[in-house]
Amino acid sequence: MKLDPTPHTAVTGLQWGDEGKGKIVDLLTADHDLVVRYNGGANAGHTVVVGEQTYALHLIPSGILHPDKLNIIGNGVVIDPAKLLEEIDGLATRGVEVGENLRISDRAHLVMPYHKQQDALMEAALATADGDDGRIGTTGRGIGPAYADKAIRSTAVRVADLYEPKSLRRKLAHIAAVKNATLGALARLADESFEPIDADALAEQMLGFAEILRPHVTDTSALLHRAAEDGRRILFEGANACMLDIDHGTYPFVTSSNCSSLGIFPGTGLPGSTVNRVVGIHKAYTTRVGGGPFVTELDDAIGNRIRERGREYGTTTGRPRRCGWLDLVVLKYSSRICGATELALMLLDVLAGFETLKICVAYELDGRRLDHFPARAETLDRVQPVYEELEGFSDEITAVRRQDQLPAAARAYVDRIEQVVGVPVTTISVGPERSQTLSRDHSPAVAVG
Repeated sequence: MKLDPTPHTAVTGLQWGDEGKGKIVDLLTADHDLVVRYNGGANAGHTVVVGEQTYALHLIPSGILHPDKLNIIGNGVVIDPAKLLEEIDGLATRGVEVGENLRISDRAHLVMPYHKQQDALMEAALATADGDDGRIGTTGRGIGPAYADKAIRSTAVRVADLYEPKSLRRKLAHIAAVKNATLGALARLADESFEPIDADALAEQMLGFAEILRPHVTDTSALLHRAAEDGRRILFEGANACMLDIDHGTYPFVTSSNCSSLGIFPGTGLPGSTVNRVVGIHKAYTTRVGGGPFVTELDDAIGNRIRERGREYGTTTGRPRRCGWLDLVVLKYSSRICGATELALMLLDVLAGFETLKICVAYELDGRRLDHFPARAETLDRVQPVYEELEGFSDEITAVRRQDQLPAAARAYVDRIEQVVGVPVTTISVGPERSQTLSRDHSPAVAVG
């Protein structure tokens, strides 16, 4: 099969998530026909601001805010059906249509209620065994256990299983036996209680969800191949970010899917030749949520200032994000992994008012400079950032609408990012609104509408 050469686009985060991917996807959607989510679950959150309205999306692609676009939840996503229906209902109450414009892969795996129990009990058990250092820092949404069951296979449930009631009941009965034993052991280790799984009640609940979701369920891989063959443009919306990628992130403090652009192909069923434009999204500084190494973290007044100005609290969990200076070692590494062809720099407005700005251009370990990104989290805990200092800018820039209106120091900051990373910055965001998005002169940047 030969795919149409029509250009398709991927949007992927280059840090630890929360970079503002939802806004860029929303802006790019106008130039595409389909928007596809290919990884993660309801642990991810994209915030899109349209006029006076703010939408927090978790499983449904951001393209849902454009009624003429088709939105796909691919096979690489793990779906919590209760959360998905809650999200659909929430959008409907705000006048956003969710009908034939949403399709769900019949090969996607399900996040079940016991996965959330397992998530919480595992964190508690790890803390009991190894103190707080043992915690991974999950969102508790059951994502890791769902992906683990996908790999184990015999304890996994897929969307397609919902439409074979007899088979589903048998499957849930044997899963319940295994999971009750597992959850019971974890609960004892953590000195906590747990609610045993009632397989019959769970089957009834899932079958109820199945009927509501039935109009949306299809073979999305076949649908996407047909769309590509017909010359329709596809936009791939990543969840989480490259530094949380299960293979290429700061393991083990990562999520449980391939959330770099590399996850597109197994997560949709499309071949690697499909995508020829990758927009890497990053903040003007660095943040992360949960445990794990963070070389440029600022646990001080500067970090607090960035957090408050940037409203750095999780879309899904509300947890305060850890904040620090921009780490270009991370950005260069993740741009290479994702094959970024251009960068979108978000939240530059947050840095207004600093007399001096710092960017990390290298790491130092035991007196030697590192020229690569270390694989081990323990090594990252030991490295020291090598900073360059740049002149800050005092003027607020949220009202700026053209690149040449930016203060000279702000333009120099952007230029230095390009020089170190080696990828052009084509888009600069100076606020949450669609209109607060600047296109740079040398770019094929997003259309602002």
